[in-house]
Amino acid sequence: MYRHFIKRLLDLVLSILGIIVLAIPMLIIAIIIKIDSPGPVFFKQRRIGIHKKEFMIIKFRSMPVNVPHDTPTHQFKAEDMLTKWQRLERRASLDELPQLFNIAAGQMSVIGPRPALWNQYDLVAERDKYGANDIKPGLTGWAQINGRDELEIPIKAKLDGEYVEKQSFLFDCKCFFGTIKSVLKHDGVVEGGTGNKEQIASSHNYQQK
Repeated sequence: MYRHFIKRLLDLVLSILGIIVLAIPMLIIAIIIKIDSPGPVFFKQRRIGIHKKEFMIIKFRSMPVNVPHDTPTHQFKAEDMLTKWQRLERRASLDELPQLFNIAAGQMSVIGPRPALWNQYDLVAERDKYGANDIKPGLTGWAQINGRDELEIPIKAKLDGEYVEKQSFLFDCKCFFGTIKSVLKHDGVVEGGTGNKEQIASSHNYQQK
């Protein structure tokens, strides 16, 4: 019942409340983006949703307009291209806030696997092994609080699979509050890379305990 009804109800309530409460902060962010660098305020991108159905994710633009549109950040040196504001925006995950509209529209959930880019075929294939493509992607998730950008694809997909198995109200609460802690500490944010092997191994070993 939680997965098929209560979770959607909570997503709808939380996203609408979030949009109302954060309306002024999001307006301020939009103004700063416009002043900080040329280009649009919002960034739309094709992502993989539930059952591998594509949708357009909405984010605040946090990179220069000349950055390749559908290239994962670990494939180029993003840090060298960013303004100071854009670095802050990404480290604090402020660019993710407009996804509240994706959640309200039913394309995403508050908690779930992060939506893969349409051309991240390796990640989508790995998630197929664990059924992680058969639930709605999330604003944040289990992998996000256990490594985020530092994780290699097989480990990230495995963590997404663990979320599928353990999905419940209490587990979603654990992910939600764990995300707040990770954002405040800037855990797992690696611009232009996927982190070092020691960090990845440490995160993976944590899951085996």
